[in-house]
Amino acid sequence: MSNAIKLSVPTFGGNEEVYTKMAIGSGQLATNGDFIDSFEEKFSNKLASHEIVALNSGTSSLHLSMVLLGIGKGDEVICQTFTFCASANPIIYLGATPVFVDSEPETWNISPELLEDAILDRIANGKKPKAIVIVHLFGMPAKIQEIMSIASRYQIPIIEDAAEAVGSTYRGDYCGTFGDVGIYSFNGNKILSAGGGGALVSSKINLIQRAKYLSTQAREDLPYYQHLEIGFNYRMNNLCASVALAQLEQLDEFVEKRREINANYRKLLEGFVGISFQPEANESKSNFWLTAILIDEEVTGFSNDQVRVALMKNDVETRFLWKPLHLQPVFKEIKYFGGNVAKSFFHKGICLPSSVNLTFEDQERIVDIFKKELAKTF
Repeated sequence: MSNAIKLSVPTFGGNEEVYTKMAIGSGQLATNGDFIDSFEEKFSNKLASHEIVALNSGTSSLHLSMVLLGIGKGDEVICQTFTFCASANPIIYLGATPVFVDSEPETWNISPELLEDAILDRIANGKKPKAIVIVHLFGMPAKIQEIMSIASRYQIPIIEDAAEAVGSTYRGDYCGTFGDVGIYSFNGNKILSAGGGGALVSSKINLIQRAKYLSTQAREDLPYYQHLEIGFNYRMNNLCASVALAQLEQLDEFVEKRREINANYRKLLEGFVGISFQPEANESKSNFWLTAILIDEEVTGFSNDQVRVALMKNDVETRFLWKPLHLQPVFKEIKYFGGNVAKSFFHKGICLPSSVNLTFEDQERIVDIFKKELAKTF
């Protein structure tokens, strides 16, 4: 039996097998079926005043969100730089241009102050942003109150990228429900995993209805195929929804387990001077999808890459933090507002294994590698 420890793998300990067999037995495997309806209904109930549309990925959810907000050729969209490329790629799909903004140190997410600087600069240049994409990095809620206030002041809609933040809350409300549109991801490594899939979230019924229409190739409600608009093949399939529903039933348990894992790491690593964790504000409750740490090499005597290599040699998978988008070669010409906060996080940071099935003994083994192979003093 392998003793390898993966970064983040799904746990299927609920009704996944039962529901998938039911979906297969029903013959409904495509983009219609009872499990799609049930998943959307139960997830919407969990989100209170918001409804969701189940889609085939977080990226397609972001793309469709931008379509709904009318983003197109020549527009500019502000986007957090410290995130996965999927947060910005759909902007390019639509012929628009991203404008990247640096992070702040309290949550590692988009800086409200720099966000406002970027808005004022673009307005002064006759290019008022068409939307703002904020991200809840590794499940940590951004400074939502400040961001919402700025967006309201300049009347710019918010797309809330909560791909990594399913189950995270801010002041008691779920991340993904604060913006004009929010999105989730149910990829294979996410806290709620259907192997793939995503969702678009909104309290605006007209946007939800239009998302359902466009995500099924904009087919008209007629007994034959007729299309008045260009649509997309973005709907979640019923088999995927059967897994998503079973996972949704366990979401609260998954969140608490990942929070427990994060708390264990904090306790086990508290003796290491120079290692710090992603902060959590009192008003926020992160799902801690991934536990992320920063390593100050000048203090510890070892770097994030040395940690990565040492753990890899012992069959423990880790991952660097996201390389900021403004540093990506593909975005080298894109305008950027900020300094070196996100860049510093990338150079110092690493994500530790955080799967729901990770045991305390696994975590002790991981920290023991720090002690034996890396720590100069402990």
